[in-house]
Amino acid sequence: MSLIRTPYGFASTAAEVAAGIDLAGRRAVVTGASSGIGVETGRALAAAGAEVTLAVRDTGAGQRVAAGITASTGNAAVRVAALDLADPASVAAFTTSWDGPLHILVNNAGVMACPGQYTPQGWELQFATNHLGHFALATGLHAALAADGAARVVVVSSTGHQTSPVVFDDVNFAFRPYDPWLAYGQSKTANVLFAVEATRRWAGDGITANALMPGAIYTGLQRHTGGRGSGRVPPELIKTVEQGAATSVLLATSPLLEGVGGRYFVDCNQTPTIDRRGEAPPLHGVARYALDPGGARRLWELSQALLANTALAQVLAAS
Repeated sequence: MSLIRTPYGFASTAAEVAAGIDLAGRRAVVTGASSGIGVETGRALAAAGAEVTLAVRDTGAGQRVAAGITASTGNAAVRVAALDLADPASVAAFTTSWDGPLHILVNNAGVMACPGQYTPQGWELQFATNHLGHFALATGLHAALAADGAARVVVVSSTGHQTSPVVFDDVNFAFRPYDPWLAYGQSKTANVLFAVEATRRWAGDGITANALMPGAIYTGLQRHTGGRGSGRVPPELIKTVEQGAATSVLLATSPLLEGVGGRYFVDCNQTPTIDRRGEAPPLHGVARYALDPGGARRLWELSQALLANTALAQVLAAS
């Protein structure tokens, strides 16, 4: 399988990759779109004519962002909806209230390297927010995505996935000493595995899912790390938020990605599979375990089991 190459790269912006794309009549949801690259992702989709729903925890901040996007794009169809990915009841409320088809779902929200925290269900917070919440959201919206016949799911992962596979026997650090970076890495691996299995399971519905590394961007995501992520990224590899949103927008809109799923992109291009760190340039490469079909199926089944006794159970059973 050859790697997908596009005319875009490290310095491309979301507006550049969406130039000439017409999304009139298309509907998109972007999670975590009240700050950071989520804002620019929503802006680029709105500028291309899509109806965009900003799914956010802080609806006040979301309303301010929506007003700014409308002012800069002229698109008044920018909406705000409450969504707390760590709360199954909130995800259920969002999915059950959605009406009509959905063409683009951008799973953008996330937390990074936070201190050890657990949800009321006992789930480690990074796994719960970055993976389980988005899993529940996508599966709860499956019917809406299937209604389009060619819907796309975009999953924001990270090169951080290279720090840890999904440790299936201890996803919640019940036995391992909690490490914020290992927990982050596990959740980001889960993001890639979700894209692999969603593409396989939903192929008959025309739904494709791809994962990506947006790059190193200084946003509120780094609030637990002093505002500078791991602190190990060279200055020349730091992106602006406009550049950071480019790969998400490319996967959501580009004709080059029609019918393409289960892959992982960096700097607007598919990145090679690696078996150890250092086999690809900094921030590039996808670990083979993150693309493993068996691991992807196992994660899907584990996620369904974890969510089985929550407010989402009936929604997921119908998906």
